Amino acid sequence: MPTQHLLPRPDVLQHFHSGGAQRVPTGSEAATPLIVDWASSWREVREAQRLRYRVFAEELGARVPSRLHGLDADEFDAYCDHLLVREGGGRSVIGTYRVLTPNAAEAAGGSFVDAAFDLAPLRAARPRLAEVGRACVDARFRNGGVILALWTALARYMAEQRLDTLAGSCSVPLHDGGAAVSSLWQRLSRLQASAPDCRVQPRLPFPVHLMGRDAEVEEPALLKGYLRLGAQVMGPPAWDPDFGCADLPLLLRLEDVPARYRQHCWGARQA
Repeated sequence: MPTQHLLPRPDVLQHFHSGGAQRVPTGSEAATPLIVDWASSWREVREAQRLRYRVFAEELGARVPSRLHGLDADEFDAYCDHLLVREGGGRSVIGTYRVLTPNAAEAAGGSFVDAAFDLAPLRAARPRLAEVGRACVDARFRNGGVILALWTALARYMAEQRLDTLAGSCSVPLHDGGAAVSSLWQRLSRLQASAPDCRVQPRLPFPVHLMGRDAEVEEPALLKGYLRLGAQVMGPPAWDPDFGCADLPLLLRLEDVPARYRQHCWGARQA
């Protein structure tokens, strides 16, 4: 395992912690606003890991290595910047995202997306590419407000860090035996696929060729959000037996984000 990068990351904190957490209205004056911030201590990272455990292990049945401690944790957490969304009143973490910058990926000796996919075709883009993952929201707060708060903070982070491309994956549960992910791959490979020079291959492919491909399925909420922002599917899904899901690899260039979303997320920073 590579040497851990200890929090806090000074290059991130100088942008996001000098002025304290950001309060984001939820759309109702009577509602408690959301508080969005970046983890600045291991205590705060642990809060994100506990939320991830509740969602991935307890709710979705994933097998995680740190199960005895009630955490979803891996070696990349030490290198990532962790975005936290809190409920304004209770202050508990209700949403989280983790981001791995190019410099952090180099320090870690790899990346978490690369563990599932061969990202060699993205080599030229790596200096300005951030990898995102482990996105989750508490079941009580799965609404547009929390997702929007995560995306808005992430967009501003990308601008501050001078990054222009996101890579990640979106998980599709396999409760139906794989019919949903096979049908999604069949449809998206025709309608929203990346250019051939950005195609990646899964290290452990999910056998979509053995599944039916004509099921009428709706994209999971996170995947639907990515697609609306202009994300493209880079290749067939990888199989994650521990999490009981198949992962679709996604690429999002900020220049491809529709103007209405750029204006909302970046405001005056991106005309």
